[in-house]
Amino acid sequence: MTSRTVLHDADIARALTRISHEILESNRGPDGLVLLGIPTRGVTLADRIAALIASFTGHSVPVGALDVTMYRDDLHRNPTRTPRPTEIPPGGIDAKTVVLVDDVLFSGRSIRAALDALQDIGRPAAVRLAILVDRGHRELPIRPDYVGKNLPSARDERVNVRLLEVDGTDEVTIAS
Repeated sequence: MTSRTVLHDADIARALTRISHEILESNRGPDGLVLLGIPTRGVTLADRIAALIASFTGHSVPVGALDVTMYRDDLHRNPTRTPRPTEIPPGGIDAKTVVLVDDVLFSGRSIRAALDALQDIGRPAAVRLAILVDRGHRELPIRPDYVGKNLPSARDERVNVRLLEVDGTDEVTIAS
């Protein structure tokens, strides 16, 4: 299996900075925002985006984790990881703009599961989607609002996101 790096640490930092600015611009500031990362790396990315927003505005944005494992429609076909706890920030999500954050958008099934999970938690005013890498091949009509990098890829290729906090390095690779 051959692998090539398509995003380095500086590229990831630049993409997250741009996403953070776009979130602030579309929301007209940090008020009423809640960031929910989808484990594992989506939580790390949500934390980074929240830190960037705080550095730009001086205001903190609540961050949580939304585990979608048990909401997936492919549990019978794919082995799953152990579910992680869903952590909703104090103040909840009702009447807030929730930005779901994940590392890679592929078929859209994880995001569909996240939307189902949100229904069990509350009723946000709006739900937005921030993705580090959009690789295409959607099976559901889901489109991200904020994208770090569009990375067209073949279905049989694998996009790997590695983040310093989880993997010891920041990079995105594509393996064929």
